[in-house]
Amino acid sequence: MTTWPSYRKVTQMPKTDATPEQRALTLDIDRVFAAPRELVWSLWKDPDHLVRWHGPEGCALSECQQDFRPGGKWRRTMTAGPGHAHVIFGEFIEIDEPRRLSFTYTNAGDGFETVVKMDFIAQPDGTTRMLFKQTPFLNRAERDGHSRGWSSSFDLLDAYLLLFGLEDWRPKGSPRIDGVAADFAAAKARQAQEIDEEIHEHRHT
Repeated sequence: MTTWPSYRKVTQMPKTDATPEQRALTLDIDRVFAAPRELVWSLWKDPDHLVRWHGPEGCALSECQQDFRPGGKWRRTMTAGPGHAHVIFGEFIEIDEPRRLSFTYTNAGDGFETVVKMDFIAQPDGTTRMLFKQTPFLNRAERDGHSRGWSSSFDLLDAYLLLFGLEDWRPKGSPRIDGVAADFAAAKARQAQEIDEEIHEHRHT
């Protein structure tokens, strides 16, 4: 198992020019993962793990860099196939292993900075409850888009955790970029099915 340095430090909170309306836009996600807290934490910490679960479905990481310490920078490039690149980046604010992780998050496309805070809570049954919070957002559509994207990524994290045993926490399988074409096709098919279901429901209401 990889050993990483442990930190407990909070850097200065980022300053943003967000309006009161943008600050009021918040994304909260509450998930429980069937794995020990230390394992869930390591899957956020180690880039070799991140490239194997980070989504959302239909996207994969072609680049994943992070200096995992308070004040350290991170950068990821998400792709849905040849010719597509979506760059996100930020800075780690708080690292309290394995309890709390916080970082800034910026889409290169619009330059708007948000802040992500996560609490990892060990449950009596050996599972891990993750409380995820992100704010502010450029607008409601961006908030809702992040909600869909993170929820899909956490589904992929759930599936990745199924590959682990009790002690061997080394990266499993191949980076998701290797299968992004098939993954993207599956995502498009699911989206088309959801649209058909919405149309069908609308016709019968």
